[in-house]
Amino acid sequence: MLILYNSLTRRLEAFKTIKKGKVGLYTCGPTVYHYAHIGNLRAYISSDILKRALTYNGYKVKHVMNITDVGHLTSDADEGEDKMEKGAKREGKTAWDIANFYIVAFEKDLTDLNILFPTIWCRATDHIKQQIKLIKKLEKKGFTYKTADGIYFDTSKLPDYGKLANLKNQELRAGARVGIGDKKNITDFALWKFSPKIEQRQMEWSSPWGIGFPGWHIECSAMSTEYLGQPFDIHTGGIDHIPVHHTNEIAQSEAAEGKPLANYWLHNEFLLTGADKMSKSADNFTTLQILQTQNYNPLAYRYLLLQTHYRKQLNFSTESLTAAANGLKHLYEEAQKIKNKKSEIKDNEIETKFLDAINDDLNIPQALAIIWEAINKNEINYKILLKFDNILGLNIKENVEKLEKEPTITDDVQKLLDLRKNARNEKNWPESDRLRDEIKKLGWDVEDTKSGQIITRVTSKT
Repeated sequence: MLILYNSLTRRLEAFKTIKKGKVGLYTCGPTVYHYAHIGNLRAYISSDILKRALTYNGYKVKHVMNITDVGHLTSDADEGEDKMEKGAKREGKTAWDIANFYIVAFEKDLTDLNILFPTIWCRATDHIKQQIKLIKKLEKKGFTYKTADGIYFDTSKLPDYGKLANLKNQELRAGARVGIGDKKNITDFALWKFSPKIEQRQMEWSSPWGIGFPGWHIECSAMSTEYLGQPFDIHTGGIDHIPVHHTNEIAQSEAAEGKPLANYWLHNEFLLTGADKMSKSADNFTTLQILQTQNYNPLAYRYLLLQTHYRKQLNFSTESLTAAANGLKHLYEEAQKIKNKKSEIKDNEIETKFLDAINDDLNIPQALAIIWEAINKNEINYKILLKFDNILGLNIKENVEKLEKEPTITDDVQKLLDLRKNARNEKNWPESDRLRDEIKKLGWDVEDTKSGQIITRVTSKT
């Protein structure tokens, strides 16, 4: 039985689907005005593990992910500069070109991290009609009002507003979270924003209320229910979405339809740099592209995340990533050894342990510990290891095949590599250079990277 922590009820619950054997899964996607940073990408790896675990358990998953390419302002107050317009000004391109460029970049990030693509991608700009239709329904039911800058949702009309974030148990005062402006309540939020009269926007549409663009939250409610119905099974995202974005999704969807938006809400914790969460606004972020220029395998970052439960904060550093890169390399090497051994080990016992860990709220760190214990005790075969990788997503088979194609490093070369590693640790650079030359005489080139020494055969120039 799969047990998941439901952020809505704040407890562990047995997972039950609406339709037998089928799961409707919605993931909040990126705002495509810039590269996703690796903190953003933690959310997509967490959702990927969930989807893979559901599939492993025999469910057929319909996975929907939105692309926010319009209407997301730079603050929770529904104020500031539209992020797409901001990106366009930064790079001297149109907002449409910015969106298209960073959608492709995001898809490459997913591919490099071996994250399975959603069943359905949905762009906010392709679903303006659905968003307007939902706002009209809310208007008809008396949940909206008009201000000078847009149509707003009146949160006072919904008795249980804020239940996801437990807002009733928090002290909310005017100005405590956002400036109240023309809003009736500090928690009210924009459904439709009017285009400023003094500014020409690149992305705007006609509506029953005037020319403008949708608010941030309305797109997810409109698009998730367009493809999954209401309610659907699981909604995922980062923990930072709980107090505002997901709270407001629930409010407008339940006000419109009189029933839950999703039955289970799963949220991953922050990736930290020092004491702070990684974010673009704090300018303390790192992208996958940067890590790749530093010769890190993107899957090393995936492996790093798998070592910490998705509901726990993780402090990122180059030291922790280097350790993860070395650990992943070791896993591939051990998998190669296991493949070349004849084994009569039965799968049942270890698979039961592995699946128990996975089904305990996606406890991947425990599942990895089970795998490593079995490797060290020679109690796992290659077939079951590859089966487990259907959840881990570390491309074990492909990397073992890659290792098998590499020339074997002789004991003499390995001894020199070890000596050189020690020399570098001691900052004995002349000795390190001398050993590099010795290794080259034996037919190998050595490259120093943050994840260690990389050795390749010297290519012939003839």
